[in-house]
Amino acid sequence: MNDIIEDLAERINTADRTRTTIPPIHGELPPKDLEKAYAVKVVNTRRWIGEGRRLVGRKIGFTNLVVQKQLGVNEPDYGMLFNDMEIPDGWEIPRSRLIQPKVEAEIAFVMGRDLTDDRVTIVDIMRAVEFVVPAIEIVDSRIEDWKIDIVDTIADNASAALYVVGGTPKRLDQIELRQCGMVMQTNNDQVSYGAGTMCMGDPLTAVAWLARTMARVGRPLQAGDTVLSGSLGLMATVKWGQVYEARISGLGSVRAAFGPA
Repeated sequence: MNDIIEDLAERINTADRTRTTIPPIHGELPPKDLEKAYAVKVVNTRRWIGEGRRLVGRKIGFTNLVVQKQLGVNEPDYGMLFNDMEIPDGWEIPRSRLIQPKVEAEIAFVMGRDLTDDRVTIVDIMRAVEFVVPAIEIVDSRIEDWKIDIVDTIADNASAALYVVGGTPKRLDQIELRQCGMVMQTNNDQVSYGAGTMCMGDPLTAVAWLARTMARVGRPLQAGDTVLSGSLGLMATVKWGQVYEARISGLGSVRAAFGPA
């Protein structure tokens, strides 16, 4: 089984490096074996850190409870964020950096304290968060045509690719996260909408889940880490040459600009 995990990790790494896709891998692991899927992710995480990339945060996926039910899982998944994934607000993203991208509007949390205990509470999270900002996550599956199930996306670093943060940092006491409304547009066309309640009922719940999980697996959240807490609405498929702007009430706006095809 270790040989299979190493082989799958190498295939995903090669696809990521060459900006190509591979067939779905879930048929090569036991059905719904999330432990093996995470083992694939761990191999690549160690590889990428060894190559000099700096781990700067995490992303949370499958925070929509309806999507969890469709996939037959009862919790989200997570991916690693590295320094070279961050894009400044409004800067053009070249076609060469992505394969088949989609965008999601999210609330990004920046941690002010380490969270090393796997029994952290939501109150602990409230005390640990330094500030929040609006974000757009650009997800990009290395699996052909997005033919993924939960095993594929976990192994593929939760489809993490790039992210943009914007707006003015806000403290938690300046905003009601559950009631944050979100609209994302391109060319004045609305492509997604939602609210904080679509992220596990409350984005703080998602971050608490992540903090406990990361402490349990030995990579706890640290001061300075950025956490993309999960989509506030449906994903939108990227059209090259367009600028996507997400507005989140109480937080401001953020833009992801895509270069020509």
